Amino acid sequence: MNPMRQIRLEKVTLNVGAGKDQAQLEKGIRLLKNITGIDPVKTKTKRRIPEWGLRPGLPIGCKITLRKGAAAELLKRLMASKENTLLRRQFDSSGNVSFGIPEYIDIADAKYDPKVGVMGLEVAVTLERPGFRVKRRKNGSRVGKRHQITQEDAIEFMKKEFSLKLKEEEE
Repeated sequence: MNPMRQIRLEKVTLNVGAGKDQAQLEKGIRLLKNITGIDPVKTKTKRRIPEWGLRPGLPIGCKITLRKGAAAELLKRLMASKENTLLRRQFDSSGNVSFGIPEYIDIADAKYDPKVGVMGLEVAVTLERPGFRVKRRKNGSRVGKRHQITQEDAIEFMKKEFSLKLKEEEE
């Protein structure tokens, strides 16, 4: 197989949304630190939404991005908490995967913390091929259509690397 066509794990992002509730945000920060051992970054609002009581610069969540070996190790633990089962609709058309974990105590090696309580988190997995660096250029370059990752490519990669079992959606 052409080495430029091989798919690899680019990053895994963990996210906890808290809204305006600062106590919930502090619990989310503690949760992500317990799971990964890394201090998370607070996410802030970009625009004002008066109906929700949001203003620019207000912290409403936290996230952590892991890359390379650390990302692969964490993703194995997160997939095990979902019993290595995902739905087809959790894969987007660009080959990215997103899923939620309703209770962090399902994750291997995650112990219950009474200061956090019962919380969930969201996981976003980004896949790429060699050469995807061009899409991060300032001049707006794009990855060619034949080099992009499809939903089927992402599913095959996850089956091979992380023992994914694809569950068909129930009506």
